[in-house]
Amino acid sequence: MPTLQIRELPEAVYQSLAAEARREGRSLTQQATIRLRQTQGTERRQERLDALARSGRRLPPGWPSPEDLIRADREQR
Repeated sequence: MPTLQIRELPEAVYQSLAAEARREGRSLTQQATIRLRQTQGTERRQERLDALARSGRRLPPGWPSPEDLIRADREQR
């Protein structure tokens, strides 16, 4: 499995991630991996939403708007 080393990580970012890991009962590595996966999923979702907006296609009535989906994603964090 590949390894990632981050140099010059801001202290505030490290402390926040470490505190989150402690709250969740995970190692720092486990928590960092989870956060990276979450970010990756958000970017892919945003790319799909942008492509849909550019296509000019409309969502069926009753479906959540892209804005609603983004807002819900942000509230989950």
